[in-house]
Amino acid sequence: MRIDKFLNSVNITKRRSVAQDMIANQVVLINDVIAKSSKNVEVGSIITINYLNESKKYEVLKIPAAKSTPKSLQHEYIKEA
Repeated sequence: MRIDKFLNSVNITKRRSVAQDMIANQVVLINDVIAKSSKNVEVGSIITINYLNESKKYEVLKIPAAKSTPKSLQHEYIKEA
């Protein structure tokens, strides 16, 4: 699954366009490499998001099959590292 779709479907970002904007501004990294929108996410990948005053890391546990997942099930797909 593409990184922009993944960020949206597991509720890290509210909209896919927000995820694409973050990727365009080079604040999203996959395994410490700056991500492009077309980059695929795999189980075990570490996603780092550099916000203005902090960084958050997420480990990918599972790839969602549906376009969106309930926020209550977010812990099944990602784990904050």
